[in-house]
Amino acid sequence: MAGLAGVVAVSGVVAGFLAGLFGIGGGAILVPVFFFAFGVAGIDDAVRMHLAVGTSLAIIVPTSLRSFSAHYKKGAVAMDVFKSFIIWVPIGVLLGTLVIASISSTELRFVFAGIATVVGLRLILHRESWQLGSDIPTGPIRWFAGVVIGLLSMLMGIGGGVLNNTFMTLYGRSIHQAVATSAGTGVLISVPGLFGAIWAGWGEAGLPPFSTGYVNWIGVFLIIPITLYMAPFGANVAHRLKKRHLEIGFGIFLLIVAARFIYSVV
Repeated sequence: MAGLAGVVAVSGVVAGFLAGLFGIGGGAILVPVFFFAFGVAGIDDAVRMHLAVGTSLAIIVPTSLRSFSAHYKKGAVAMDVFKSFIIWVPIGVLLGTLVIASISSTELRFVFAGIATVVGLRLILHRESWQLGSDIPTGPIRWFAGVVIGLLSMLMGIGGGVLNNTFMTLYGRSIHQAVATSAGTGVLISVPGLFGAIWAGWGEAGLPPFSTGYVNWIGVFLIIPITLYMAPFGANVAHRLKKRHLEIGFGIFLLIVAARFIYSVV
């Protein structure tokens, strides 16, 4: 348990910093770390990925609030986008909860790796000409995007930065504004996502001690203080880097995570 606690604590430093840097809530690093750490602890493979997703979502709640506050104070958040997502992103999270309750650990890993690969390649190979429009559309297109972001983020156990950053930059918004807004999207995903993970895993066999549904509170309480402390440092660095540097760094990070999950399945 001491070794597991040490690994989880180190991951909290990385996750908190990345939450502020990329606006991802830390889930893209927490989910794979929890998945492999739970494996070391001997947790049943049938619930391991679900538990990693649920525990990640629980941690993203305070991390996203902290990161969103830091970006908001800098005036970087696109409030028009954030306000238009308030209803539609949680609807997507609800749909994702129903899916999580019915699919296997292996299928969840493939979902995570597939989305991370597509988005990572898009960021690394990005060209300014790769845009769907000069600004984000309003109405049904934006509502649909909110539902999709909420749905896929719930399945991945992330705060939505992976998908919201892509959506906003494809419509001409800067990566800095997308990162800041994604921190707010993380709040809209993680709060209902936490309760969804608890519901989906309620009474499930093979869960470790101190778990409520698919949320393990040992992992939550070990990492939350560390991620809360580190998130503002990442946010400060984000505002000093060039747009292209953020895109390439985020893309490489996603590909590494995707490769780890694919390796765990094959």
